[in-house]
Amino acid sequence: MFRDRKQAGERLGTELAGLDLCQPVVLALPRGGVPVAAEVAKALGAPLDVLVVRKVGAPGNAELAVAAVVDGNPPDVVLNREIIEAYALDDAELASLVALERPELERRRLAYKGNRRSLSVAGKTAILVDDGAATGTTMKVAIRALRHRAPREIIVAVPVSPQDTLADLATEADRVVCLSQPGRFRALGYHYLRFPQLSDSEVTAALDEAGRLHKTRKRHMVGDGSAAEKNRRSH
Repeated sequence: MFRDRKQAGERLGTELAGLDLCQPVVLALPRGGVPVAAEVAKALGAPLDVLVVRKVGAPGNAELAVAAVVDGNPPDVVLNREIIEAYALDDAELASLVALERPELERRRLAYKGNRRSLSVAGKTAILVDDGAATGTTMKVAIRALRHRAPREIIVAVPVSPQDTLADLATEADRVVCLSQPGRFRALGYHYLRFPQLSDSEVTAALDEAGRLHKTRKRHMVGDGSAAEKNRRSH
């Protein structure tokens, strides 16, 4: 059991820091994944971004996803072919359903990122982080959308998840890192001592803080490099 999302992120970051990762970029699934991912990004000295996923519900059954829209420029639409065929949806009907969800996707993107551009993952290691994966549905959508953006590899990193979900995610991602795989997986909150709901403002604050830390780290690295170069030239 984890004390809270921060501790889970610290432990996950330690685990990932032991891997040989090429140009890691940490992508959090909001809201709960953000405080976990912030600690991972800190441990790796990597930039942090969010990846907003919005489910597109079937007609008359909003809980059943016919597709999902993933934030990007342009946004990626990941289709659930089996459900589309079951509802006999044509292209126009599907496009209409997707269009209904775009305003909420944009609202969430603006709430979390403002005018900040999404980080590029092309040729880099994309690390998808959440506070846990119960069914893995949202994570799978995120992986499939990221594949279109040409990362070097995709790593799924979660503190806790049932074994069957991890096995499913392992068929989609290049690597899966999970700290706890309980044989009896209940609701995600049972695996944390403190598991509060997060507000948009808390998510934004965590992202802003992570951004400041990463910029400070980069400045120090540049400064250290300049000092080393001056020292080399003086000898």
